[in-house]
Amino acid sequence: MKQHPFKIASLGIQHVLAMYAGAVIVPLIVGGALNLTGEQLTYLVSIDILMCGIATILQVWQNRFFGIGLPIVLGCTFTAVGPMIAIGGEYGVSAIYGSILVSGLVVVLIAQFFSKLIKFFPPVVTGSVVTIIGITLIPVAMNNIAGGQGSPDFGSLSNISLAFGTLLFIILLYRFTKGFIRSVAILLGLAGGTIVAALMGKVNFAAVGEASWFHMVKPFYFGTPTFEWTPIITMTLVAIVSLVESTGVYFALSDITGRKLKESDLAKGYRAEGIAIMLGALFNAFPYTTYSQNVGLLQLTGVKTKNVIYTMGTMLVILGFVPKIGALTTVIPTSVLGGAMVAMFGMVIAYGIKMLSKVEFASQENLLIIACSVGMGLGVTAVPDLFAQLPESVKILTNNGIVAGSLTAIFLNIVFNVARPRKQSQTTNPSSQGAA
Repeated sequence: MKQHPFKIASLGIQHVLAMYAGAVIVPLIVGGALNLTGEQLTYLVSIDILMCGIATILQVWQNRFFGIGLPIVLGCTFTAVGPMIAIGGEYGVSAIYGSILVSGLVVVLIAQFFSKLIKFFPPVVTGSVVTIIGITLIPVAMNNIAGGQGSPDFGSLSNISLAFGTLLFIILLYRFTKGFIRSVAILLGLAGGTIVAALMGKVNFAAVGEASWFHMVKPFYFGTPTFEWTPIITMTLVAIVSLVESTGVYFALSDITGRKLKESDLAKGYRAEGIAIMLGALFNAFPYTTYSQNVGLLQLTGVKTKNVIYTMGTMLVILGFVPKIGALTTVIPTSVLGGAMVAMFGMVIAYGIKMLSKVEFASQENLLIIACSVGMGLGVTAVPDLFAQLPESVKILTNNGIVAGSLTAIFLNIVFNVARPRKQSQTTNPSSQGAA
C-alpha cells in the first residue's frame, strides 16, 4: 500500500521521538561518569544518534548476509552502561572501544550458531521475555511522569498534570479519530503536551541555541582502541545477553507483521547487530540492541511498513550530522514524554500477554516458567541492589531485570520442556508442543 511522503515522514518522526530519550541517555550517563568535556559529550551524543540510524537501516535492509527485514529500531543497549563505566574507569576509554569492537566481531561469527537455538525460544519463552521487557520499562515511564529522577520538582502537580494530560489526549485521539490522525496519536500527544508545557514555562530552548549546525564524524575520536582480556570477555557477554533480548523482539514483530521467521532470518538479524556494534566501536559510539518501545508504537499505530523505519533511520543520520535539529527533540519535557511512554510500554506488555495466549496453560510447568521469569524480571527491576555483592562479571546477568527474567525463562524451558519432554506431549499435536 502506497503512502503519502508526509504521512511516512510524520510516522518516522514519531518513532524518532519514541526512542530518542532512551538513545541519548546512555552517552550522557557514560560520558558523565567518565568525566568527559562538554565538547566530547556533544560528540558522543551526536555520533550515537547517527549510528542508531545506520544500525537501524542495516537491520531493516534484508540481503543475503545481514538484516532481518522487519520494521525494527536499534538503539544503544542499557545493559552495557555499567560495564562500560567500569571498563573506562579501570582500563581507560580506549579499552571500552577495543572490547566493543571484538564483541561485535564475535556476534557476527556466532550468528549462524545462535540462530540454531530457536528451539529454546517457544512462545512460553518469547511471550515471557516480551512481557518482562514491557514490565521493566514501566518504572522508567513512572519516573518520567514525575519529572525524571533527580529533578528538583519531582512529583510536582504540574509534572503529573502534564503527563496524564498528554496520556488522556493520546487516548482521546485514539478513541475518536481514524486513519492517519490515529496512527500519529503519540506524536500529536507529545506536541500538544509540549505546547502546554511551554505556556507553563517548562520548556527550555537553551540546548537548541548552544548546539552547532554541523558536526563531522571522526573514526577513533577517543584514540586507537586497546584490547584487554577482561573488558573483551565482559562486553562479549553483554552482546550475547542483548541477542537474547533482541530475539524476543524479533518474534514479537514477526507475530505483529505475520511473517514467520526462519533460522537464516535470525542469523542475518544477529549479524546486522554485530556489524552495528563494530561500527559503533570504530566511530566511538555504543553496542546496539532492539528497542521495544518502538514495537509498542508499531502496535499502536498499526503501520508496519519498513518505509517508515527507513525514513526514521535516515532522520537519525541527519540529526547526527546536524546537532541543532536534533536538540529540538530534547525540549520535550520529561513528564510529557512519560505520559506517552505509559501507552507505548503498556502496549509491549499487552503484546507479550497476547503471545502467551498461544501457550498451553493446562501445563503447570509452563505456568511456573512464566511465574518465575516474570517474577524475577519485575523483582530485579524493583530491587536493583539485590545482587550488589556479586562480582562485576556476574552482575551483568543479574542487574538488569530484562536479562535476569529472560535467562530464567530460557533456563526453565530447557529444564521442563527440552531436557525432559512432558509425557502428555504424545497426545498433543506438534504445534501445541512447540507452544509449550
